[in-house]
Amino acid sequence: MRRFWIDTDTASDDAVAILMALRWPDVHVEGISVVAGNVPLGQGTNNALYTAELCGKDVPVYQGLARPLLRQSYDAQFFHGPDGMGGMNYEAGRRPEAKHAIEAIIETFRASPGQVTLVTLGPLSNVGTALLREPALAEWVKDCYVMGGAACSVGNITPAAEYNIWCDPEAARILFHSGMKIMMIGWEHCRGQANLTDDEMAMVRRFDTPYADFAMDCNQSALKASREWLSDPGLGLPDPVAMSVALDRSVCTRSSWHHVEVECNSDLTRGMTIVDERGVANTGPNIQTWQRLNQKAPNVEVCWAIDVDRWKELLYNSLR
Repeated sequence: MRRFWIDTDTASDDAVAILMALRWPDVHVEGISVVAGNVPLGQGTNNALYTAELCGKDVPVYQGLARPLLRQSYDAQFFHGPDGMGGMNYEAGRRPEAKHAIEAIIETFRASPGQVTLVTLGPLSNVGTALLREPALAEWVKDCYVMGGAACSVGNITPAAEYNIWCDPEAARILFHSGMKIMMIGWEHCRGQANLTDDEMAMVRRFDTPYADFAMDCNQSALKASREWLSDPGLGLPDPVAMSVALDRSVCTRSSWHHVEVECNSDLTRGMTIVDERGVANTGPNIQTWQRLNQKAPNVEVCWAIDVDRWKELLYNSLR
């Protein structure tokens, strides 16, 4: 049985990703930590608790940070709806654990070094803070799958940046330079053919399960925003795509290790994930500058391509 820990700013696509993990036959979710991002902390916590209840799982849910490390909060309710769940206003019956998420993360991974996989679906404020408090966390995490960034691609909150990294770039930089074994699955992998089309969404409805209805209902605002804000043909689900890779590595058909830096200083490119795809930092005319800054070693495995049919198959299996 594989063991997962999920860190999330639970809105509609996060909820579907959490559902996939909770319903996966050989995965046990040790805990869910919530961070402010898509929605305020309390709303995200409620959404995570409701999703776990829907799946019949008593997984502990912990509240973490209510804002980024150094910056003001900037939610994505314009995208996911006022409750983050398409205006469905789900109400959880349970309450979160009393323990703070940062403490719970450190304790869980310390107790089982090299045995638990970390999947991050939101801004990295919780994880970055945990690393500041306990740098050994980087060694204790078995694997870390980050839904975030845009590898040599356009952004979805600014032209240069993906939302999760843009929200708290300092926390992302801490994680990326921590030495943790990281795979970055950028938001671009949910686009184009990876979108759910009208026919595919209608097929999901025909599954006639509470999970299928939940996935479609809570993503109605996201579907509208995907089409009107991002000009995509259908419903993009970045967090479930990343979760599908964590559940089944064969979904990622091409990956490679590179040096990845996070821009924290420029207003124009804040949160941009700069991937040294061609290794120019090691061979280009500025090599001495890069060597002096010690910013040339590969630190992140970048997912470059996915098997779209396989990703959708995993999603459908979890909703049937």
